[in-house]
Amino acid sequence: MISLLAILAIIYDFGFDQSDKIESALVNLYYLSLLTGSLSVLGRYLFSRTRPRLKLIPFDAILFLFLAGLIGQFFGWVNLPFFYHKVWVYMAVGAVFLREFSALRLDFKKQNLNPAQLFMISFLALILAGAFLLLLPNASYGRIGFLDALFTSTSAVCVTGLVVVDTGSFFTLFGQSIILILIQAGGIGIMTFTSYFSYFFRGESSYENNLILSDLMRTERMADVFATLRKILLVTFIVEAIGAVIIYSTLDPSLLSSVRNRIFFSVFHSVSGFCNAGFSTLSNSLYDEGFRFNYPLQMSIATLFILGGLGFPIVFNFVKYIKHLIVNRLHLFRWRKRAVHHAWVININTRIVLVTTGILLLGGTLLFYLLEYHNTLAEHHGIGKIITAFFGAATPRTAGFNSVDTTALNFSTVLIILFLMWVGASPGSTGGGVKTSTLAISILNIFSLARGKDRIELFRREISVISIRRASALVVLSILVVGLSVFLVNAFDPDNKLKDILFECLSAFSTVGLSQGITAGLTDASKGVLILTMFIGRVGTLTMLTAFLHKIKHLNYRYPTEEILIN
Repeated sequence: MISLLAILAIIYDFGFDQSDKIESALVNLYYLSLLTGSLSVLGRYLFSRTRPRLKLIPFDAILFLFLAGLIGQFFGWVNLPFFYHKVWVYMAVGAVFLREFSALRLDFKKQNLNPAQLFMISFLALILAGAFLLLLPNASYGRIGFLDALFTSTSAVCVTGLVVVDTGSFFTLFGQSIILILIQAGGIGIMTFTSYFSYFFRGESSYENNLILSDLMRTERMADVFATLRKILLVTFIVEAIGAVIIYSTLDPSLLSSVRNRIFFSVFHSVSGFCNAGFSTLSNSLYDEGFRFNYPLQMSIATLFILGGLGFPIVFNFVKYIKHLIVNRLHLFRWRKRAVHHAWVININTRIVLVTTGILLLGGTLLFYLLEYHNTLAEHHGIGKIITAFFGAATPRTAGFNSVDTTALNFSTVLIILFLMWVGASPGSTGGGVKTSTLAISILNIFSLARGKDRIELFRREISVISIRRASALVVLSILVVGLSVFLVNAFDPDNKLKDILFECLSAFSTVGLSQGITAGLTDASKGVLILTMFIGRVGTLTMLTAFLHKIKHLNYRYPTEEILIN
């Protein structure tokens, strides 16, 4: 409770201007939290019932020494200039809260909430918390209404990128940091963080929790649940850290003179890129003057959101193949581990996603290059045209960054972007849309029916019937949701062009973030429609239906089969 109060005090400290008296009281609360936290860390090892596992000893030892150094500095027992900055106190309070909160027993009851409902509730709670944080006075330079704060929070948590106010000029560094945290938590999923750290510190998890998490993570075995969570967190933070370093190296110091500003810019865009959020601290995204010709920066961010859009299962399978290639094909490190033959290392999901993604990227780049050669690409030359065309074709698939003026695009290019936005990223990724595998299965189903086959075969495998049914359902549901969204926005804002409204609604559903420039001028009712559309697009239409409809567990009967006349 003390650590929770300290976290709330930090929010209050950053969110409001403080008098010296209140500031002194807050500092005392911070150090009270650190003192009780250090005693709690030591106290757990005194009793066998609460004694942590051996693997936690290094973590607790580092945490205790960190807390002891800060407490000693506060009371004047030691003089450590390293701890002079207040940011170390904030980090220590956060570490204590994480340690204490993760040690709690949080068991989800499957009888009361199914996995889909838990998934929805976690996103709703994060969105509402983010909206209230953005309402704090010190989060923005001007006053922001609740609906605009809710819109911004929803866009960040659902990794969309649509904005009603300029992120870079309207929000302070504190407000931008809140958006950054919301993007990170929404991109990976708040339950991924809480579940893994709870398991890490407690060393156990109930069977019911494992069932729910395996359903959410879509793992084949419950034993792999927490290993998958660990891989997701490691891959995310490692890729984002590398991306931030590369982005930092591409920046022009004359545009961002402060080192702190360049570091924050790099971290913000790396997280926003990998999570396919599309948020930028630049007023015109990468089309901003001084950045539109920075081709290394565009390629760095494009690589990040393409990796994030592939999906964690695909990345893990590809890493497994690289490991197999090094050990078994190139005969390296064979003295450490006996080579094992794997007949099917690259699974069919990876093959479908990589092939479909490659076709969409190459085809989209070529069409964008040809259609916009004398239009939005006219100011670029040589390799710059190709990179900008590649970026323009890759970003509609849920990334949301733009390096050209989207309002100046040819109508034929807009149609291609609408299609790319509708397809979106791949399953298990941070992106939205109907997904690449859904498009592939739908097209294969058409060719299979045209050839008179009663099944879909690909890569010497047969696609399961349930996969075909899910793909068909996703296509129909996406059309219904986007169609209803367009209908409502057009009813509330009839003055806007139907093309712009369709672009906006499809961008919201597929969590893309690209816009024709009408977002800020929409009525409150239309903003509410887009908020709901972004939420449905991020959570998933089938997940929403599963959350509200009763899930039948067993069907121990079959009716006689009848053929329905179609076409």
